Amino acid sequence: METVNDARGTDEVAPDPRDRIKVVARRLFADRGIRDVPIREIAREAGQKNVGVVGYYFGNKEGLVAEILVDAARLIEARRNAHLDRLEAEGGPRTVREAVEALVLPSVQFGADDAEHGEGFNRFLLHLSQSDPGLIDRTLEGRWNVGYQRCLAHMRRLMPDMPPAAKNRRFVFVGAYVSSLLAVRETMMDDPARGHPGWGSDATLQDIVQTTTAILEAPAPGADKSG
Repeated sequence: METVNDARGTDEVAPDPRDRIKVVARRLFADRGIRDVPIREIAREAGQKNVGVVGYYFGNKEGLVAEILVDAARLIEARRNAHLDRLEAEGGPRTVREAVEALVLPSVQFGADDAEHGEGFNRFLLHLSQSDPGLIDRTLEGRWNVGYQRCLAHMRRLMPDMPPAAKNRRFVFVGAYVSSLLAVRETMMDDPARGHPGWGSDATLQDIVQTTTAILEAPAPGADKSG
């Protein structure tokens, strides 16, 4: 990282170009989606005159997207695993809701506490899940999704009795539901002009947890039919 001298004679640390590119790219991807943001625009918005700088640091656009994903996933997973460690030390999770909280709350807290890596991340992740979900799986599998898989294992154990395929469908529903809601929440909270302070309230967050729990606990179709 380069040190520069400003007009007042004090030393300031210039932003690392690699980090600056990631911050700018995440913001652009969050606003417009992955496919609609060209590499040339990312370089220009990051203050880089040479468009090849993105390839120099990341190889290609997919490499840039993957690094943004890993940066955030690593930090969220640390929070999620710590949350689960505390629950498991006390004999939990004991309910589906507790497992859902372990899934949702670390993501919310990360976005609120870490502007460098969390600003716009939920919208970025939603766009990525819609455009290239395989990239998420390839990038995170086996290393940066351990806490996520721990949450799913607890949910599977605590959910009402239903076929494994039905539980897997519920996990797909939950992923889409939570990702969409957190992305909308992030959008509203990032734009005070919209006038939706309720999105930042604890009651709203608890309602997200509660309704996610309801998806997992709802009886499977036909479960109430007698044989």
